[in-house]
Amino acid sequence: MISATSMPGVPLDAELAAALAALGDLSRQRLTPGKLAAQRERDAASRPRPTAVELRADGRFAVEELRVPGAEGRPDVTLVHARPADATGPLPVLYYMHGGGMIMGNAWSVLPKILRDWSAPLGLAVVSVEYRLAPETPYPGPLEDCHAGLLWTVGHADGLGIDGERLIIGGKSAGGGLAAALTLLNRDRGDGPAPAGQLLQCPMLDDRLDTPSAHQMADAGLWDRSSAAVAWQAYLGDRYGEPDLPPCAAPGRATDLSGLPPTYIDVGSAETFRDENVDYAHRIWRAGGDAELHVWPGLPRLRLGRPGRRPHPRGPPRPDPVAQPRPRAGSPSMT
Repeated sequence: MISATSMPGVPLDAELAAALAALGDLSRQRLTPGKLAAQRERDAASRPRPTAVELRADGRFAVEELRVPGAEGRPDVTLVHARPADATGPLPVLYYMHGGGMIMGNAWSVLPKILRDWSAPLGLAVVSVEYRLAPETPYPGPLEDCHAGLLWTVGHADGLGIDGERLIIGGKSAGGGLAAALTLLNRDRGDGPAPAGQLLQCPMLDDRLDTPSAHQMADAGLWDRSSAAVAWQAYLGDRYGEPDLPPCAAPGRATDLSGLPPTYIDVGSAETFRDENVDYAHRIWRAGGDAELHVWPGLPRLRLGRPGRRPHPRGPPRPDPVAQPRPRAGSPSMT
């Protein structure tokens, strides 16, 4: 077990440190099982679910909600398909899992920023997955929802007007962890597409939470080790803490990272997930894979940014929908 008692804190970007301090008590609240309902209410209030009319943005985007078959014995899955309204031809597609610790969030709230910052300028279609949430639906339910939606999306590519050979699996935080898990599951089952890449934004990968950064950032920021542990317990249920978890349950435990598509990972230097993200990229390289890793100096769990603003002056260029997308800074959120 790693101890953080002798580790100094990571210096925060001055502007972001001021924003975090301005949150006051909110920045010190920690998730517990008993506070889950209240946290879900706060999360829903902080990023309200937009309507289809709002997502269409006065006709700039075409948006449809789809109910598709789930895995055998499981309920149907809701997908939200959105694309620039004036785009023609089969479009590259981002198959996206929202964040929220696998215990909150929804497929709609993430779309306004994705449509504005990526879809419109790049001519990119997006399919956002409304997977079921833990603890009501523990592993493997949410992952199987994502997998069923992926198979349906690729199988109906022509009808959707997308190019199944230019598909990127992506997500942020818990959604990034699900994206990594889905990519592993897709590789191992061999029943899905060959993704053009995976986009992992500060992904939640390892339930053990025993890296130096997990201990170093304890009691710091909006989502520390204790909150992440509650989320992992909700997601894994009775399997939490098992030594032989399958890699698609917690991708950070995977021992074989070969055969993965080109991977983009980004994370802040002051984030709980920093070291598990860096390790994941290193192990992809050691397995002979292609990974691009960005660690943003001074960036904590809180992500700030005006549209198009980068998290650091040396931020990456705009995402490439046929290779490794390079994301821009996100909006304030807990996960």
